[in-house]
Amino acid sequence: MRKRPSWDEYFMGIALQVAKRSTCDRAHVGAIIVKDRRILTTGYNGSPSGLPHCDDVGHLMVDGHCVRTLHAEQNAIIQAAYHGVSVHDGILYVTHQPCLTCAKMIINAGVKRVVYAGTYPDNLARQFLAEAGVGLQHFPLGDELREAVAHRPERGEAPDL
Repeated sequence: MRKRPSWDEYFMGIALQVAKRSTCDRAHVGAIIVKDRRILTTGYNGSPSGLPHCDDVGHLMVDGHCVRTLHAEQNAIIQAAYHGVSVHDGILYVTHQPCLTCAKMIINAGVKRVVYAGTYPDNLARQFLAEAGVGLQHFPLGDELREAVAHRPERGEAPDL
């Protein structure tokens, strides 16, 4: 008899699929926001609508970060706002730990829990989420899924998984 995936496994698997749409190859990141076990929105890292993608024209690097793209969490929250969908008390599943800017957006959007796979070295983001009472749970991936969210390090950076 097959083992049915838990809800966290199920939704993280979908976030991994969403990450495949990413248009910045430094890190393919996917996010989904769920409420009452229903998917509200999805997002992946990519350029604003109508602007060129990293995959097409290259990265726009500032202080070691590509600034051409929006983060997956940002796009998921923006999609909710665009379509008039409340994410208050929702759960965000994301393939990487949110950065500080995304953490602040998550807090203000009213998301109550974040489940993430790959790590990201941003202790301030973790601190802000904790202070705001947003649950932050690491979801370790099996070896077969690690490549799907692998950060593409540049200039001597260490991988973050």
